[in-house]
Amino acid sequence: MPDATRSPAARGDAAEPAAVAELPDPPAPADVHARVVDWFAEHARDLPWRRPECTPWGVLVSEVMLQQTPVARVLPRWEEWLRRWPTPADAAAAPAAEILTVWDRLGYPRRALRLQAAAEAIVDRHGGEVPDTREELRALPGIGEYTAAAVACFAFSRPEVVVDTNIRRVHARVFSGAALPGQTYTAAQRRLAVELMPATEPDGGRTACAWNAATMELGALICTARSPQCAICPVAELCSWRAAGFPPPTEEQKTRGQAWAGTDRQVRGALMAVLRRGEPVEPEALLDGLDLPEASADQRRRCLDSLLADGLAQRTAAGVTLPQ
Repeated sequence: MPDATRSPAARGDAAEPAAVAELPDPPAPADVHARVVDWFAEHARDLPWRRPECTPWGVLVSEVMLQQTPVARVLPRWEEWLRRWPTPADAAAAPAAEILTVWDRLGYPRRALRLQAAAEAIVDRHGGEVPDTREELRALPGIGEYTAAAVACFAFSRPEVVVDTNIRRVHARVFSGAALPGQTYTAAQRRLAVELMPATEPDGGRTACAWNAATMELGALICTARSPQCAICPVAELCSWRAAGFPPPTEEQKTRGQAWAGTDRQVRGALMAVLRRGEPVEPEALLDGLDLPEASADQRRRCLDSLLADGLAQRTAAGVTLPQ
């Protein structure tokens, strides 16, 4: 008999979608809390920004770097960043060109400049210490709702509601019976996240903070978008999606993968790779020298203009460079 604890994709029989069953009642949140938090205590990855000795600045740097970027790519960049700039004051004083060079190929390099701007604000407004409340963190340049809540929770043990894509997916499957949460963070999903937070009174929010981290890890390692490992999931028998027969995602729930080849992101990344070498480059030589034969002259120029407009590059008498 097929293993009923595994999703159709994991069993290899996704060609015949399961019939949509009547959605069962969702599990009791407390039952899910206990299982997921216990699983996390045993299986959590040993990541440097989770260690007790990591500073709030280290947590903030990790959260900015991890946006839309896998852990494996972030680890060496995070370690190099903290080696060079172990405090916000160090990062605030660094040349922008060095900031972008250390950022390397993490992608979305404007995040690097926004992180430096946040460091400058931390020095100016908070005496060089990362603020410990969601409201103060949210007021820093470039810090959004998620990052402010995550840093308050993971760096300062404040039981804020933290919701990323992994957490949304776990919530959707376990409690709503949906295959995927969709691209948009809806008001209903926000309400569900608030309702699912463990009470803070018994332990000052320790379980609530652990729930945030554990649910995120479960979504990253087990309850993944494409290949959920339902056979080893700690809440498989409580999962509404499994109980409903693993219904496939609706059109609204499906996510659209971001293309890379041929996009402006690819061309901008290639331009930044040249500029990180540190030498000024004549604009025409920069554009003509890209090893991207499929990129038109118009696309190359448009991408260079966008880098200049974003403050990621600048024109000098000697040529185009990283911002000085």
